[in-house]
Amino acid sequence: MNEETPRQKKIASLVQKELAILLQGNIRKEGLSNLIISITKVHVTVDLAFAKVFLSIFPSASAKEHLKSTRENSFKIRHELSQIMKHQMRRTPQLSFYIDDSLDYIEKIDSALKNPENPITDSNLLPSQQKK
Repeated sequence: MNEETPRQKKIASLVQKELAILLQGNIRKEGLSNLIISITKVHVTVDLAFAKVFLSIFPSASAKEHLKSTRENSFKIRHELSQIMKHQMRRTPQLSFYIDDSLDYIEKIDSALKNPENPITDSNLLPSQQKK
């Protein structure tokens, strides 16, 4: 994978910041008090036409539902973002949203380390070694 240019990094951080403010504002408008959405990463293409936005949604049980809603409203979100950023950028990149499940992954590793049964010392505990 190619290294991002300084311009890509600058645009990505700007999109990340403004999009986070926008999404949190929309959550407050809808009156959802039990939902936290944070933007963990934004990757912008070299031509600045597309942006991959990685979301961390808490509680994670409803993450797929909220991701689907966010994807369905991506045109509206892009329009609102373009209104905010019209003095910084000529064109706002098309947004595609993805779940960032790195926190869940870390949690699984943490719980596995705290588990008294160690799959490293006892290979029978590994899922690949268990009979189906």
